[in-house]
Amino acid sequence: MIRVGLTGGIGSGKTTVLKEFERLCIPVFSADTVAASYYQDYDFLKQLCGLLGNSIINADGTANKQQIAAKVFNDSTLLDKLTALIHPKVMSDFDLFCKQNTSARYVVFESAILYEYGYDKMMDCVVAVYLSRDERITRTVLRDSSTRQQVEQRIKNQMPAEETLYKADYIVLNYEGNPRARQVKYINSQILARS
Repeated sequence: MIRVGLTGGIGSGKTTVLKEFERLCIPVFSADTVAASYYQDYDFLKQLCGLLGNSIINADGTANKQQIAAKVFNDSTLLDKLTALIHPKVMSDFDLFCKQNTSARYVVFESAILYEYGYDKMMDCVVAVYLSRDERITRTVLRDSSTRQQVEQRIKNQMPAEETLYKADYIVLNYEGNPRARQVKYINSQILARS
């Protein structure tokens, strides 16, 4: 089975591109979505409080994601510790996902930080989604009700978009007027030819 990494900076449209692969009946694994589910787990929240303090828990017992982001995206040491907590769990879940989809010719693993944490080395090829920095910031501000400054701080913790393009095997240009579906179909045909 071929493992395909899918990456792109915050707000680039990775989730939309992932859905295009899903429409082609390709099994897809969103590391971001899986990691987000951990914030519903009591044991994980206890570990998180040990790392970041009890202030990251809302009065109703849920995780305050804005508070968590404010702490980790302004402190690279805390971000590394949070990553060390989350990402082994993500990779364990991805291994299980692959075992559950052994009949597939390939699977897609989506992660915003594919290169930053060396996940690309576990993939057979990588697809990068590209959108200009200004468009990404605008989209993310609208989507997450964040400030421009908060989004820019998160972008600083990601590899520059141009560098991901240089490293990737395939690129999806995700701007208006450039049909994603056609690009993904072409990449799909190229990956199937490799298998």
